[in-house]
This record gives sequence, C-alpha cells and structure tokens, in this order.
Amino acid sequence: MAFPPGIPDRLRIFRVRQLTKVYGEGLAQVHALAGVDLDLYAGELVVLLGPSGSGKTTLLNNLGGLDVPTAGELSYRHLDLTRADEAALTQYRRERVGFVFQFYNLIPSLTARENVGLITEIARDPMPPELALEMVHLSPRLDHFPAQLSGGEQQRVAIARAIAKRPEVLLCDEPTGALDVRTGIVVLEAIERVNRELGTLTVIITHNAVMAEMADRVIHFSDGRVHDIHENARRAPAQSLNW
Repeated sequence: MAFPPGIPDRLRIFRVRQLTKVYGEGLAQVHALAGVDLDLYAGELVVLLGPSGSGKTTLLNNLGGLDVPTAGELSYRHLDLTRADEAALTQYRRERVGFVFQFYNLIPSLTARENVGLITEIARDPMPPELALEMVHLSPRLDHFPAQLSGGEQQRVAIARAIAKRPEVLLCDEPTGALDVRTGIVVLEAIERVNRELGTLTVIITHNAVMAEMADRVIHFSDGRVHDIHENARRAPAQSLNW
C-alpha cells in the first residue's frame, strides 16, 4: 500500500522526526536511536529490518509508549508521546496499541479464551474472545490451556489477545523468532489477516529478509537510523514466502 506525497494527516498515524534515544551516561552512553525520521500510515503493514542493535526494538518501544525518547518528535495522530505523562501513556497503550512479542507470555492456569478475556475486561470496545480467536483460526482450541497448545498456537493466542481490544496499531517484535518455518508462516498469516480485515497499522520487527516480501513497506535500520525505505508494488501473501 503506497501512499502518495502529501497524504492527508488523517491517514498518518505516527509522525517521527529526529527521534533520539540515549541510554547510559558518559563513556557508557549508547545511542539506540540517532535521529529517526519516519511516517507510518493507517492500514499498512510495515517490516523493520536490520541487525541486532540497529534500533528496531527501541523504536517499537517508543511507538508503543513502553519507553520515551531522549529528544525529537513523536506523535500518534494528535497526541504528543514525548510529552504525555504516565497516565496518558497507560491509556494510550490500553486503548490504541496491541503488542506481540517473541515469547507468548500466556498465563498457564488460564485457557486460551480466558487469556484473551483478560484484555477484553479492561478494553473500551473489545471484541468477544471467541471472535478474536476465530480470526487466528483457533476456534477449536478455545478451552485448551497453554500447555496443551503448540508454540504456534500459543503465539496465535497472543495475537488474539493483542487484537481483542481492536487496536489501531499492532506492534510485533520477532513474532516468529521462536518458531520453525512452517509454524512461522501460520503465525504470519494470522497477522496478515488482522492487518487486512481490521485495517490495523501493523509493524513487524524481524531479522528475516524474506518476510519483507509480505510488507507494503520495508524500513531498513542501521546504527540507530533509517538506512533505506523500500515500497513493494505488490506485496506477497505470507503463505508464498520461501524461507
């Protein structure tokens, strides 16, 4: 999904300008982000590529309100995330953003339905857990506990949990990193379906360059900066990827 220059602000979800994040002090300083300029738009699927330490996860954490930048501009629609207090950031994370991490972080004593239901209890306008699990093709596993599910199924429960609150933004940090190739494809198909059917801006961090084929845009990171942005004229479906 390529947007032309001058796209209306109503379609721009994130505006990032000269974003900087520094950890530590003095000689121990690490510049995780070193002046990132970027716009992210409604409904697109974006893949972030780059080596470890290039700034991808730091950017994702800033976009998701899990961390705050040291300097620069970062806005979600008309909310200035650099100036928001903790209460505003908590509300933003709760209502607007879904997170999917490499490890599933499911509660072992709760079923798939109950794990998803934890989110729907605090969300503003949630979908039923059953519908969220159906979107990731887990309807037959609603009442199974995590120990009764494969790794790929557990990750799909995590995706269902993230989307049950109908977030405008879905942030995925190496969602297939702990999975084999075949299972990873199934998980990517679930993420792709969410992006397509819910119109959720989806940002995926990966080390796997092949996954770039499924993105609308591929953003390459290096040394805390955006090195290159590539637009796919026609994005490939997840099931066609050849890892």
